[in-house]
Amino acid sequence: MTGISTARQRALDVVTAALNDTGLDWAAETPTRFTVELPGEHKRRTATTLDVGEHSIRVSAFVVRHPDENHAGMHHWMLERNARLSGIAFTIDPAGDVYLVGRLPISCVSTDEIDAVLGSVLEAADGSFNTLLELGFSTAITAEWEWRLSRGESTDNLAAFQHLRPREGKEPDAPPA
Repeated sequence: MTGISTARQRALDVVTAALNDTGLDWAAETPTRFTVELPGEHKRRTATTLDVGEHSIRVSAFVVRHPDENHAGMHHWMLERNARLSGIAFTIDPAGDVYLVGRLPISCVSTDEIDAVLGSVLEAADGSFNTLLELGFSTAITAEWEWRLSRGESTDNLAAFQHLRPREGKEPDAPPA
């Protein structure tokens, strides 16, 4: 049985220190895998995993589930957005769910680098959340508006999608392309 290499142990120590410095809720799922909850404004929280391997730290965060519609438009938007991201990129899993992923070499990992990648994940997940919902779920959002309005339910958390609210005799605005 082999132990953890010196470089990997150093990276584990750096990740632990960086997570402690954030003041956020985090947990060690295994001795080499950590999950941290990143709080957002549009997406309430983004669960982000840091998996410390022998040569790199894999970063992964769930963003939204498989879109109901407009798959091509949503994927096109994510590919264009990838060109502006630093250290991470949008991807989909085999089920079509959307994630942010990245890798950091353990040879140059620092608390500043961990902080930067977590910041990038938060900005990308939170800043893109409403756009991704609108691109992939506009029909469901419109139906939710209709359901809540017909029952007098609160529509507070639909405020970002006011333009999809059904109007008397008018179809909702189309989602962005």
